[in-house]
Amino acid sequence: MGEEKPRCLVVVRVRGTVNVRGDVQDTLKLLRLNKVNHATLIPSTPQYLGMLQKAKDYITWGEASKETILTLLRERGRIVGGEKLTDEYVKKIGFKSLEEVAAKIYSLELNLKDLDGVKPVFRLHPPSGGFKKTLKRGFSEGGELGYRGEDINRLIKRMV
Repeated sequence: MGEEKPRCLVVVRVRGTVNVRGDVQDTLKLLRLNKVNHATLIPSTPQYLGMLQKAKDYITWGEASKETILTLLRERGRIVGGEKLTDEYVKKIGFKSLEEVAAKIYSLELNLKDLDGVKPVFRLHPPSGGFKKTLKRGFSEGGELGYRGEDINRLIKRMV
């Protein structure tokens, strides 16, 4: 079996905190998904994939496209203090533009949590038009939870 290249995943929390098992709650905290409709970007390392499997009944995830990462940074990126993430701020911390940051995150040269003063979580709106299916089943079974591959980009577009 060939070693596959790690990809940048976007993870969105879609269910709330009522009756969540303690170990799952801890996993969600480690992923920084403390509230519903929060999203974060992570590399697809075995450690993170294990965490995603543990919390799969409360989150959905998939491979982020470069455009999706750029949209998240531009529309929903925040710096500490709640201000919007701008090209000017990105230049101050040593990058040319938000496009360069998005490309580096996409190619896993840079982690979202390594950006100084940038919040590692995106607060999203509920999806426009609502979730189309049930929040109690996996994506492959006709629900909204768990791994959804490239389809995550469509969901994020509706949530930004």
